[in-house]
Amino acid sequence: MEERAGVLDDLAELEVFRTLLEPTGIKGIVVDCPDCDEEHHVDWALMQANLRQLLEEGQTGRHEPPFDPDPDDYVSWDYASGYADGIAAVADREEPGGEGRGGRHARDD
Repeated sequence: MEERAGVLDDLAELEVFRTLLEPTGIKGIVVDCPDCDEEHHVDWALMQANLRQLLEEGQTGRHEPPFDPDPDDYVSWDYASGYADGIAAVADREEPGGEGRGGRHARDD
């Protein structure tokens, strides 16, 4: 149940990241693959599908990465999380009575 809750949290965060970053031209997330020791550039929809498949089946299948992706079009999960935290902090400061509650999307791990 704890792992399921973590994946559900990841799905919610991913939607926030996509909402904030897609309009800026970012196409998805880059992840380090421990199996092949390479970076994989995963677009927003595929990342969402992977997480949903993980919820439903307990694992993800193999997917073809984009052909010749431009690394500048993808960000790490940590970058996306920091970006979302920055946007939230600015919104908190601009909100009347905003106390700057800190990062809402920062991971504890």
